[in-house]
Amino acid sequence: MARPVMKSDHILPDRLAPNLRVWFVGTAAGPVSAAVGAYYAHPGNRFWRALHEAGITPRLLAPQEFPQLLDLGIGLTDFCKTGWGVDANIAREAFDVAGVRRKVSRLKPRTLAFTSKMAASLWLGRSTGRIATGRQQGAGGDPDVFVLPSPSGLATSYWSIEPWRQLAQHLADSVDSKVG
Repeated sequence: MARPVMKSDHILPDRLAPNLRVWFVGTAAGPVSAAVGAYYAHPGNRFWRALHEAGITPRLLAPQEFPQLLDLGIGLTDFCKTGWGVDANIAREAFDVAGVRRKVSRLKPRTLAFTSKMAASLWLGRSTGRIATGRQQGAGGDPDVFVLPSPSGLATSYWSIEPWRQLAQHLADSVDSKVG
């Protein structure tokens, strides 16, 4: 169940900066992440392994190393900054879609990577059943949008590393096109 907190309290701080190559956007911190103050911290969460296995990070990082992602051009945020828990237990109004849109408009990431269909549905305004993983064609304008299978251990039956690899290739191609 989502923990009520003061509006100014953020369970996990945004790790964002202007013009990053990608932001990973989740729904809310899980219980372990909230307890230790680090993104994707549950030992069963595949986020950190997927980043490395897909080639997005040069080495396997520990959850507590999340601040180092900025140096790699990677940002982190969630739609719900003031609560934590399983998505279904968080009040819909706790998801600050307008706030994330303002951050995107101001900081201009090149790519958004949603770490679940639920997170993508908040951004795209479509039901999760109408969203496929991978790059979202026709998502409109900048930034590019990717939907990734949730790395949560609760979503094991939906797990695939392939969309993460597609994202890594897209990020590599984006760098190559700016250099060439």
